[in-house]
This record gives sequence, structure tokens and C-alpha cells, in this order.
Amino acid sequence: MPSINALPNPFTFEPAETALLVIDMQRDFLLPGGFGESLGNDVSQLSRTIEPLSALLAAWRAAGLPIIHTREGHLPDLSDCPPSKLARGGIGEKGAFGRILVRGEYGHDIVDELAPAEGEIVVDKPGKGAFYATELAEILEKLGVTKLVVTGVTTEVCVHTTVREANDRGYDCLVLSDCVGSYFPEFQRVGLQMIAAQGGIFGWVADSPTLLAALSSQEQK
Repeated sequence: MPSINALPNPFTFEPAETALLVIDMQRDFLLPGGFGESLGNDVSQLSRTIEPLSALLAAWRAAGLPIIHTREGHLPDLSDCPPSKLARGGIGEKGAFGRILVRGEYGHDIVDELAPAEGEIVVDKPGKGAFYATELAEILEKLGVTKLVVTGVTTEVCVHTTVREANDRGYDCLVLSDCVGSYFPEFQRVGLQMIAAQGGIFGWVADSPTLLAALSSQEQK
């Protein structure tokens, strides 16, 4: 069973029982001109995750291990969007890539570099956490998954919410520092520290090269 150097201590996992979770790598959040940039954010803070995550996806696919992608967004009539979220503006309005965070629009979908391969699971979620109002829990149970490798955006919002929910449900989570991103460098730093604090209160933190090395070693045995 592979074990990798991580914070706060080594993370041990059985590959066949571990899923790669790719959270909300959507055009609206990552691309210049999208919703994220329209709010005054530096999207390069998120797009830097594309290259390492692309390499990780390739290795995970080659190993035949489960991959789950998520997308935050809402039904076209916005019936699944709470009034408090609508009131903060943007959702459903016309943006550079279609109606903002509305399912079926160009901006709602995942960036081309990380597009799901045929047969990979895509979970559409109306909230920040990937478990809320979705079938994710049932999917993980059917796959026999006990541990999650968590990637995606943003570190302090959708990634953190999902990791906390997963922790409460008994999943061990490894968050990859180079494969998660925040528009705010300080939030990125503190968000990762919070996950591994107090002996790993929410999970473990490592980087993707460390995980890839362990995966490669396992395949060579």
C-alpha cells in the first residue's frame, strides 16, 4: 500500500479504493473574460493548476483509477438557486461565455485541457460542497471508495467545503497544493494550513509530483 510524505504525516492509500475528485475547473472561473475575472479576480491564480492537474489526470487514467469531476451551476430557471445566492448578483446573468453558472452554457463547462474522458463521472452541484443536493455519496459507495485525492477550485470555498463534508462522512482526503487554487494567495496559504492543522483536522496536504511518484512505484511492483 503506497504511503507518501504529506502534512501533517504520511498519507497511506489503497489506489483501487481512492478516487480523484476534480472540483469546478470551469471556464466561468478560470478563463480570462469569465465570471471570475469580471469580479476583479486574477484568474492566473487558478489557471496555474491546469498543467499539474492535466499530468495527474493522465497518470490516474493510465492506472485505471476512478475520476469524478464536479461543476457548480444551476438549472436554467434558477429554481435550485437560493434567493440569498441570487441576491449577491451574477448568477443567471449574461456573461462573456453565456448565462453565468447556468447548466448547459459554455462557461459552465470544464476547461478544454481538463475535459472529462468518455465514461468519467461528472457531478453537477448547486452549492459549494460536492455532497450537497448531489448523488456523490452514492457514487463513492458504489465505487468502494474510502479515500479522496482532492483538486480544483477554489481552495477556500468549494474545495474546503467539500473536504469538510467528506471528513464528516468518514473519508480521508489528500489535498494537492499545486492542483488547487484561490484567487487570493493568502487564502490559498491559510486554506491549506487549516486542512492539515491539529494533526490533520480535515485531511492531508501534499503536492502532485509526490503522489505521482508513489503511483508510479506502485505500478512497477
